Amino acid sequence: MPPVPSGIVAPRGAAFNDGGLGLPRSPLTAHRLLSLAVLPSAFSALRHRNFRLFLAGQFVSLCGTWMQQVAQGWLVLELTDSAFAVGLVSTLGTLPILLLTLYGGVVADRVDKRRFVLALQSLMLTEALTLGVLTHLRIVTVHWVMGLAVFFGLLSAFEVPTRQAFVVELVGRDDLMTAIALNSSAFNVARVIGPAVAGVLIAGAGLAACFYANAASYLAVIAGLVAMRTEPRPNPGEKVAALAALAEGFRYIRENRWPRALVLLIAAFSTFGFPFMVMAPVFARDALGVGAGGYAALVAAVGVGAAVAALFVAGFGKRFRKGRLLLGASVVFGLALAAAALVTRFWPALALFVVSGWSMALSGILANTLLQIGAPDHLRGRVMGVYSFLVLGLAPLGAFQAGWVAEHLGVRWSFGLGGAACALAAAGVAKYLAAGRPPRSASGAPGAAGGPLYL
Repeated sequence: MPPVPSGIVAPRGAAFNDGGLGLPRSPLTAHRLLSLAVLPSAFSALRHRNFRLFLAGQFVSLCGTWMQQVAQGWLVLELTDSAFAVGLVSTLGTLPILLLTLYGGVVADRVDKRRFVLALQSLMLTEALTLGVLTHLRIVTVHWVMGLAVFFGLLSAFEVPTRQAFVVELVGRDDLMTAIALNSSAFNVARVIGPAVAGVLIAGAGLAACFYANAASYLAVIAGLVAMRTEPRPNPGEKVAALAALAEGFRYIRENRWPRALVLLIAAFSTFGFPFMVMAPVFARDALGVGAGGYAALVAAVGVGAAVAALFVAGFGKRFRKGRLLLGASVVFGLALAAAALVTRFWPALALFVVSGWSMALSGILANTLLQIGAPDHLRGRVMGVYSFLVLGLAPLGAFQAGWVAEHLGVRWSFGLGGAACALAAAGVAKYLAAGRPPRSASGAPGAAGGPLYL
């Protein structure tokens, strides 16, 4: 647990009297008393002061990020009157992630993660502020927007794997799943709040106000990172060439059953499952015959399902076997997408979108958790680099295949084939894992060498 603020401390040698409840015996501090009295053990990650600072800053920043995404798309449409240009800007923003995230994971294993994330977040603030000033002065062009999108993608290629690997340093392995679930909750709540606020700002104050608001939101993250009190991390040891370091990360994944299985499952979902959100407007219009309001409701339904899943994992995830829950949720996700392809009425489709959001978030949170728990400390950044590459870097490929199928066969086929591919991938991974029990690590920990992670 990270250092806690100075408070009322019992005399040396005194311990907390748990009244026979079997609580851990440890020095009595005001911070610990507050944690034990106020925070239920289900949300134990919130007992860590550093994580509370991190989560609060991330939530504010995510609201700003969603505001900028909405405003940026509208700005490009105003500048070009081209749907292709809107998609091109989005693609340019993800291209650096596709090319550099794996190397970003190597860098994450070599740096002080808090300071590195702090520097990257500061540069992201600069990007948003620049876009706001250019828009406010009416000198912005689509080329400026494209260039800044590439710059933001470049920063994200290094920030995302570093931030993912940093979480375990804030809460430890025991509370990691709860921390990831709470992060997911913040993301999905922000996905509802950010666009709503953006709509109000665009109508009342203009597009530049959204970019300024996003720039200001980074101050919350920066303030939280500055306020953290972290202990020095051990030196990672002798540095090797980047390619050799990257190969070491891939070798760990290839030689251990669970990481290998998780990576295959995530790749399948990123290519065939997650693109259903890209096709949601087409599905709403062509398959269900509803307008913008119906599309917005479908998107909100996914957010509601995802938020419920995140809170479920945060509150009750420790009571279940993580591996089985992950595989079960993955199968449910594929079946829900396939079922959505068959419905013709709005309300059943809305319910299936809730289930899809729930199962997608549940499988994503658990896959992230198991990868981080299983990874050795000196390889965690590289493992999360692979994870980020699969989730973010494969997004353009997934969107392309989903769009191609929808264009040539219809959006129902896009949903149905994608759902079937995800269900089959989950079933195949489950069969592969059941075929042989992986060895334990030398230390006896089930995760360190890709051991039997809670099957």
